[in-house]
Amino acid sequence: MDGVLRCSRYSFGPNRLHYCGPDKNREIKSYIDEGETDSGLKQLLSQFATLYPYLRFIAETNGIRDPFDSRVVEAYWLGNDLLQKVNTRRFHEHLLRDHGVKKKIGSKAFGHLENKLAHGAVPHHSFHVLNIWKRTGYAELDHTLQSFAECCVTWGKVSETNGPTVTVETEPIIYTNGRLALGAAIKRQITRRLEAEYDMEQIKSGNIVSIHWGVPCEILTARQAVNLKKCTLQSLCFANATI
Repeated sequence: MDGVLRCSRYSFGPNRLHYCGPDKNREIKSYIDEGETDSGLKQLLSQFATLYPYLRFIAETNGIRDPFDSRVVEAYWLGNDLLQKVNTRRFHEHLLRDHGVKKKIGSKAFGHLENKLAHGAVPHHSFHVLNIWKRTGYAELDHTLQSFAECCVTWGKVSETNGPTVTVETEPIIYTNGRLALGAAIKRQITRRLEAEYDMEQIKSGNIVSIHWGVPCEILTARQAVNLKKCTLQSLCFANATI
């Protein structure tokens, strides 16, 4: 799957709920269902105010020309070795310049964020969600535990498929004893809202799938699942430092 189409699958869930990006959900869904990309889809995704600057930043840091290169898309949503090449100073500048985070969350909170950068934070989607409490996309609202859990990309092992319904075993983000953590595995039913052949034919029992805002995005390899969990746990650890 090319990077643009891959990125659109992760962007579909929040865009459907009018949280991120332009009001173009039908257009994005059409691209995904047809399994095709063009400059129009790139243009749509470039309008996601939080997503696109991160992709551009990760690409530039790694000397990759295309922000929608599949490696860059994977780094942001799932995590990979591209994140380890990010310079702390440049990440700091990126949050100030491209996201205006200090203005959004205030000097005190940004000071805490700077400390997390100094201790190895990386530009992974979960870090932004869990450590910048105010959503910085279409709707600038404070996060809740439910929105934390839905906005972070999670993973689940498929135990059953039944038409459009997929049952997965997944570790939810919970709040317990004053800390955010991954809870014990639970079964959750999610609905395949995309009509692409990829969704309807390939997901099967035993697969591990990524999930964003209740939408299954792609089938993960074991390595990708490990990377996603590692990045999520790191982001939870940083978040707990300032709860």
